[in-house]
Amino acid sequence: MLTTLKTAYTDTRAGDLAWALGREPLPALATLDLHLHGSTVQLRLLGASHQVLLEDDSGRCSETVACMPGSRSPLPLGISKRLGSWDYEFATRVETLSRGAFAGRAQELLALVADHPNGLAGTFPGDPHAFTALLVQRLGQQVCWRTWHAYPQEGQLVATRTRVAVRDRETALA
Repeated sequence: MLTTLKTAYTDTRAGDLAWALGREPLPALATLDLHLHGSTVQLRLLGASHQVLLEDDSGRCSETVACMPGSRSPLPLGISKRLGSWDYEFATRVETLSRGAFAGRAQELLALVADHPNGLAGTFPGDPHAFTALLVQRLGQQVCWRTWHAYPQEGQLVATRTRVAVRDRETALA
């Protein structure tokens, strides 16, 4: 699903993004509710980027990547954590592209997510290449999502990849 967000573009620098786990739901400009084989996932576009809420029999997970005033958790390159009976993995990559390459990549990503039943993308007013996009899928005992945050004024594209997996019973008890 592709939507135009009705808000000012508030996170205007890739370096301003922060990461947080466990935050309460923040005000969203657009949401997509999905049921993926026993898991409920809500993809949320914020004025300051994204939030993913995951819930199933194993627990709840809230991931926020956004400009959060007062946040002391910068965007990590990679992190791995135990969350109850889940293993949580997060990775990020920042690409710096030329103006032409950036426009092409932006169009490609927006087309991928806009037509996907498990995708949500929002463009910001003022620049068709300023967007946040999310795509989620369930693979066995794992829920995985990817996100893209575009900063055309800097020529930077921030991509994240998250995997939340149920630990097997023996590992969870260890």
